[in-house]
Amino acid sequence: MSRTPFPRVLVVGSGIAGLTTALAAADRGLDVVLLSKDRLDETNTDRAQGGIAAMTAGLPDGQPRDAEELHVRDTLGAGAGTCDDDAVRVLVRDSAAAITALVEHGVAFDRADGPGSPWVEGLEGAHSVPRILHAGGDATGREIQRALVAAALAAETTGRLRILRHTMLVDLVTSPGRGAVGALVLDGDRPRRLAADAVVLATGGAGQLYPHTTNPAVATGDGIAAALRAGAAVTDLEFVQFHPTALAAPGCFLVSEAVRGEGAVLRDGTGRRYLTDVHPLAELAPRDVVARENVRRSLAQGGRPVLLDCTGMTGPGGTVSSGRSTAEHLARRFPTIDAALRAHGMDWAREPVPVTPAAHYLMGGIATDDRGRTSVPGLYAVGECAATGVHGANRLASNSLLEGAVFGARTAEALAADLRADDDARPHRGPAVDGGALPLPEGTEGDVPFDRQAFQAAMWTGAGVLRDGPGLEALAARLAGLRPPAALSRRALEDRNLLTVGRAVVAAALHRAESRGAQFREDFPAPDPARARRTFWRREPTAPTTEHQDTASTYAYGDILERIPAC
Repeated sequence: MSRTPFPRVLVVGSGIAGLTTALAAADRGLDVVLLSKDRLDETNTDRAQGGIAAMTAGLPDGQPRDAEELHVRDTLGAGAGTCDDDAVRVLVRDSAAAITALVEHGVAFDRADGPGSPWVEGLEGAHSVPRILHAGGDATGREIQRALVAAALAAETTGRLRILRHTMLVDLVTSPGRGAVGALVLDGDRPRRLAADAVVLATGGAGQLYPHTTNPAVATGDGIAAALRAGAAVTDLEFVQFHPTALAAPGCFLVSEAVRGEGAVLRDGTGRRYLTDVHPLAELAPRDVVARENVRRSLAQGGRPVLLDCTGMTGPGGTVSSGRSTAEHLARRFPTIDAALRAHGMDWAREPVPVTPAAHYLMGGIATDDRGRTSVPGLYAVGECAATGVHGANRLASNSLLEGAVFGARTAEALAADLRADDDARPHRGPAVDGGALPLPEGTEGDVPFDRQAFQAAMWTGAGVLRDGPGLEALAARLAGLRPPAALSRRALEDRNLLTVGRAVVAAALHRAESRGAQFREDFPAPDPARARRTFWRREPTAPTTEHQDTASTYAYGDILERIPAC
C-alpha cells in the first residue's frame, strides 16, 4: 500500500516510451518519478533518423492511400510468422492517436509546403505505401525527444513529475505476493533504494553487446537484465536486428533506411549493384536480407566494406526538386547524415560511402501483454526493452518509435486502472506465456575476468549477423567462463548486465534451430514451419526482496527503504 495520497510509479528510462508513459501517468494523477541513466536526451530515440510509421489516413494531413489492413499486413510480413497479431492490430489502430498526441506535445513533422500543407510521408523497406513521418529531414527522433523532454521539464516545474538524472537502475526490489515494490539505483555514485507501487522499465535495448552498433553507450540491456534477475519471463531475444548501412568508420553513424527509400543503391567493390539479384525489392528488402548480403559481399572481398551509392539520387518523384543539385538535395533532405559524412571527409553526392551492418534494434525483451504488464506483478515494460509481439522476428522499419508512443500511452492507462484497484483484490494480468517458459542457464561466475572489448568481439563472431550451431555452442561455453565485475560502479554494473543479456541471447539463438527473420543460422538456412512461434525464457529470481534486504542482492545496501521527499 502506498504511503502517499497517490500511487507511486517509478519509470526507468527517458526515451519516447519512458517519457510518454511518465507524462500520461502523471496526467492521470499518479505520483511519477522518472529515472534517467544519463542526460534526458541520451537515448536511442534521440538518434532515430528514419522516422515514425503511422496509419494516418483518418487524419486531416494524413496519407489517403494507406489503410489499417495494409500497415498490419506489412508488419506481419516483416515479422516472419512470430508476431502477436492482436498486438500488431493495436499498434496500427492506435497509431493516429499516438501521432496526434506527439503533435500536441509540440512535435513538428515535416510538411510538403509549409504550415497547413500535408505531411511529407516517406517510403521505407517492406512498406507497401509511403507512411513514414519525418521531422527535420533525418532528425525525427531528435525532434520527438526535444518535444517530450520539454513537456517533462514543464511537468517537473509544476510538480507533476519528479526527475532523477544520472541515476542507473541496479536491481528491482520484489516482495513475496506483491511482485515489484521498488528499485535499487545508483544515484551518481550513491546507492539508494526507492520504494514504489509499480515500476515501469523503459531502458531501451542492448546494442552494446556488439562492437558495431548504432546505439548510444547507455544501451547495455539494464532493464532486461534486472527483469531476468527478478524472475520475469523474456522472449524473442535471438532476434537482433542489424541495420545494414552504418558508416564503416569510428562511431558507426547510422545512414538511414530513408536514404535507400529515396534511391540510394548498394554496390560491391567492383561497382556492381548486387541486391537486384537477391530480392525483388532490392535495396528496400527487409533489413535482415540486406544486412546478410552486405556481410557476405564484404567477406567475399577480403573484409572491405560495401558501398552505398547516393550519387544518382534525385529525390522523390525522380527529379531533383526546385532545380537543386544532388548535393543540395542530400544536404536539405538528410542534414544530419550530410554533416556527419562531411565531418569524416566524405562527399556522398560525388562518391559512394563505405557501410557495414551494425547492431541496431532488439526485437525481443521482457514479455508483456498489450498494456505493458509483465509476468511479475507490479512490473511493467515498454519500448525496446519490452517484447509486446508487434515486431516478431524482424521489425518493420520505423515501427519502433510508434511502438514506444502507442504502448507508452496504454501502459499509463493500465497503471491508473491497476493501482487504483484495492490492493488485496487486485488481480494480476500479464502476458500469455504459451507452453510455459524454458529455464535459462544460471548466472554462474567463471574464472576469466570480464573484458568488454573481448566480449563484444566474441558476440559479433558467434552471435552476429551470420550464426551456426558450433559457433553458438563455443560462444555459450566462453560466456559461461566469464566472471562479472563486482564493483558498484556504472561501468561494472553495465558489464554485469551485458553478460546476463548476452548469455540469454546466445541460449535463445542456439535453441532456435532454424533461420527466421533477423536470426540466420547457416546450419539451418531455412525456416522450420513447426518453429513459427515465440519461445519464452525465465531464470530463477536473484533480485533483492523485502524479506532479505541484506543478502538477496549482488550488492549490500543495508536496510535502506526511502521515499523521495515531496517537492
